[in-house]
Amino acid sequence: MLRRSKAVLFTVLMILPLAAFPQQFPREKVKLGIDVLLSENIDLLEGKRIGLVTNPTGVCSNLTSTIDTLNMRPDVNLVALFGPEHGVRGDRYAGQNISSYTDEKTGLPVWSLYGKTKKPTRRMLQGIDLLIFDMQDIGSRAYTYIYTMARTMEAARENNIPILILDHPDPLGGELVEGPVLKPAFRSFIGLYPIPSVYGMTIGELALYFNSEFKIDADLTVIPVRGWKRSQIFAETGLVWVPTSPHVPCMETPFYIAATGCIGELQTVNVGVGYTLPFQLVGAPWFDASDLAAELNHRHLPGVLFRPAFYRPYYSTLADQNLQGVQIHIIDFKTFKPMLTQIHILVAMKKLYPSQQIFDQARLAMFNKAMGTDFVWKAIVGGQTAGEIYATFENDITNFMTKRKKYLLYKE
Repeated sequence: MLRRSKAVLFTVLMILPLAAFPQQFPREKVKLGIDVLLSENIDLLEGKRIGLVTNPTGVCSNLTSTIDTLNMRPDVNLVALFGPEHGVRGDRYAGQNISSYTDEKTGLPVWSLYGKTKKPTRRMLQGIDLLIFDMQDIGSRAYTYIYTMARTMEAARENNIPILILDHPDPLGGELVEGPVLKPAFRSFIGLYPIPSVYGMTIGELALYFNSEFKIDADLTVIPVRGWKRSQIFAETGLVWVPTSPHVPCMETPFYIAATGCIGELQTVNVGVGYTLPFQLVGAPWFDASDLAAELNHRHLPGVLFRPAFYRPYYSTLADQNLQGVQIHIIDFKTFKPMLTQIHILVAMKKLYPSQQIFDQARLAMFNKAMGTDFVWKAIVGGQTAGEIYATFENDITNFMTKRKKYLLYKE
């Protein structure tokens, strides 16, 4: 009887992970926009001299680079490459200006869109009949790739060049919409348009939204993904994650960025950048790890637990210092609310350490740009609760949700 009970228990334990994490075992792989283009819409490229805006995330579902795939096809005339922040090959640091150069592998010119200009110039576009944009984003507003896309759309319209957006799934899923809508006073290249911090749209849907709502009016075509549902996060797509930038190594990282990215801009605490867990930690020399973990766990936030953590960053904020804090453990990606979590972390920091200058004036402008408003830090300093602050986003979110409906390509 005991042996049978152990066998039953073992079977249950083996089944439980499958039930808890079905997203790790998708039955069918989603087809990326590049795959759909090549299998269904290759005629759109016939007779065109093509400029490709891409980076390492521009790959077919079999991980062959979009650059190489198009360059090797005899029926495709790829004539130029355009690189965003981190470059076409993904080997540049965040914020590092990039010069134009010649790609060693293909011999094609690579025009930088993260150097002297962030928008293709008339000279760069000379001789190009069609622009293609193929990059994976992370589903958060404070990330430059979606604005490289917008600026490229503007240049395409100004130079009478049609543009194709090859779509990718939103790694956070297409249902999560959260956070403050950006206020015009805080526009920057990490926030050009009044959209929420987390917008719940694919990059193709966002292109349609930008094109119409903000009057870009490019000759725009979105090549959709096939087989993706709005309820699916990246782990449920069957696709392999390619790091979108050096500190976004895993398919889960976009969730953590949405939960700590703005905090990281303050540079008064470390959020795991410079250590082995980018955006999964919140640490400082003056934190008490147990107290901070207890405070955050006491708030019973959905889909997340906090563990006391001790670590020493190798580089970046507070490098080579012994830090205490918490590691964020997302236990349910479908109920987790990253912006709600971020507000609670900030409020908890202020509550436990009121004498510390968390909102350092030297970095406050960058925090406000990433957050899209100066309301949040002022409300925290003024003593408002996380719930009160979060509730103020509701009306703007409702208005955004109403507007975005007509741009959604994937309904389920």
